[in-house]
Parts: sequence; structure tokens; C-alpha cells
Amino acid sequence: MTTLVLCVDRTDDIGRKTGLTTPVVGWEAVQSLVTEVGLADPEDSSVNCLLETLRVARELRDEDDEAVVAVVAGGGDSIVGADRSVAAQLDRLVEEYAPDSAVVVIDSVQDERLVPVVESRLPVDAVDRVVVRQAHDLESTYYLLKQFLADEELRTTLLVPTGIGLLLLPILLTQFSPTIALAGLASLLGAALLYKGLAVDELLEDVPDRLRAAMYSGQVSVVTYVVSAGLTLVGVFLGALSVSNAPVGETALLPAMQFTYAAVPWLALAALTASAGRLLDELISAEGVRTPYLNLPFGVVALGLVVRGFSGYFLEREGVLSNLVLFDRVLLTATQRLALFIVVGIVVSLVGVRVAVRVTDDGIDAVDAGGGEDADA
Repeated sequence: MTTLVLCVDRTDDIGRKTGLTTPVVGWEAVQSLVTEVGLADPEDSSVNCLLETLRVARELRDEDDEAVVAVVAGGGDSIVGADRSVAAQLDRLVEEYAPDSAVVVIDSVQDERLVPVVESRLPVDAVDRVVVRQAHDLESTYYLLKQFLADEELRTTLLVPTGIGLLLLPILLTQFSPTIALAGLASLLGAALLYKGLAVDELLEDVPDRLRAAMYSGQVSVVTYVVSAGLTLVGVFLGALSVSNAPVGETALLPAMQFTYAAVPWLALAALTASAGRLLDELISAEGVRTPYLNLPFGVVALGLVVRGFSGYFLEREGVLSNLVLFDRVLLTATQRLALFIVVGIVVSLVGVRVAVRVTDDGIDAVDAGGGEDADA
């Protein structure tokens, strides 16, 4: 049984400080790398991570397991490029040494994000997290603070939003009351922390590439997404307009229902436009249409009908809407209106399920027929 003991360095600190390229494979090569990294920066935690990698490999060899020691590091100007570089190095190691499993050694949370990349290629038996012990005194605290200020990512994550908030606080206090100023500042800091905590920056980083690929491939959904965004803005505007003319009540329920009643048709139309574009892309592609994309337009219409029915029920009970008239003679009460919208929504949803099943069955029958003809031939 061969185990790959893998030291992962996502930010390529080892390569920048030593000038060496990865992967570095073998006991002697990694042992020499420890010396190179230690001489370049004795304070770097990568030294401890490399030593831990050697220690784990020695323990496995003492247990009569064959251990291959290797170091991989990210490369490229972006996070995506670094992760893809590590994936390529892993493919080379797997192809050359054919290990049965891996033990991943890391020293930071960033490096831990590469564990799924390793798991997609090898079974991971263990993840060894190296934590460097520090002296808990004033001098050590000062040293850690200096290290924190020297870290570019931590500075942009915490110090920049805090600095902007402190600069805006005097301006807010001169224009608004202290309560409003503190609330606005807290909202700003909360939005900045959520922006980094939810990795919105990483998602936005891939948006230009995805848009470029979609434009070059001629996907219809690019246009329908833009139209959907415009319809969403129209719905929000009309909903806000309906609320602005409403009298201020004791609760926010009635304005919320007015906003929902006015905005839901446009929001449903926006979602329907986006789903239609995605469905057209599936029809154009050679892979065929998948069931979720067939269900989506019907589900959007059904959901819009149900939500509009409930909001209309509340508005009619409060006297904001008049009773619904059908065929110029039938007058529906609020409960009958709600029941009608719910029933129509359920019927639309069932029609969508039926259409998806019918199309899927036709596709399976066509594939089976084609397979039977090939077999007969």
C-alpha cells in the first residue's frame, strides 16, 4: 500500500522564497527544501509544515507502509489559477507513483480549501493541521500584531472596512442622529464582513470569464438574463410606488402585501424569462433537455400565482382591493379568490410535471430505439 504524504501550499510561499518549482518529491528533496525555506525565512510556518510532512512519512514507514513525500504549491495570478496548478501537479504525482491514498499536511485555513481537490483524485486518510505554538507574553503579542499588519489579505479584509467606517462616522454624526449614524456604520461593516465571509469576491472573480464564455458560445440565456434583470427592476419600482402612496398604518403587513401584489407579476415574468433562456440553451445543445429545466417555467408561474393570491386575499380583507369579477357576472369573495389562485397554481405545477415526464420518456424511448437498431445492425 502506497500513501502519498502531501504538503500543500496554496499561496506558493515556498516557491516565492526559494525560487524552486513544485512538485518536490522524495525524502531527500523535501529535507533539502526545509533548509532552503528556513534560511529564506526562519519565521515562516511552512518550515514546520514541511517537517511535519517528513515526520508523518517516517511514522508510516515505521509501520511498514510505503510513503511518498511530496510538496505541491499553487501558481498563477489568481486563486483559480493556483488551484488548477495544484490539480495539475496532483495528476502528475498520481500518474507517476499511483498511490492508494493520501495524508494532507496543511498550516492554514487557505491551504485547507485544497483538500477537496485532493479528495477528487485520491482517498484522503487524514488531514494534519500544523499549529505553531507561540509564547503568550507582551512581546509575542506585539510580534503577532506586526505579522498581522504585514499580511495583505488580512489587511484588506479587516483594516480597510474598519478604516472606511471610522472615516464615515464623523460625517454621519454631523448629518444624522447618533442612532442612525451608528446603525449605518454597523450595516456597512456587516456588509463588508459578509462580502468576505460568503466569498462573494471569489464568485465575482469568475463572472467575467463565465460571461465571456457564454457570449462566445452564443447562449441565449445571456440576453434573457439581462431582460430578466430589467423586469425585476420594473417590478421593484412598481411595488415601491404602490407602497409610497399607501397610508402609514400601525404595522408593516399591509404595505408589504401591497408591494408583493404589485411586484409579483413582474418578478414572476423576470424569472420566467430567465428560465426560458436557459431552457432554449438546453434545447440548442446536443445533450438534450434535463428535467429540472422543463419544470422550472411551470414552477415559476405556479409560485407567482400562489403568492399573488395570498397577497390579494389580505388586501381584499382590508378593503384595498375590490372583489374579483369573473365573466362579468360571478363575484368572488376573498376566500374564493385565494382558493382559485391556489387551484390554478397547483394545476400549472402538475402540468409542468406531466410535460417533463412526457419529454423525458420520449427521450428515453428514442435512445432505446436507437440502441435496438444498432444492435440489430
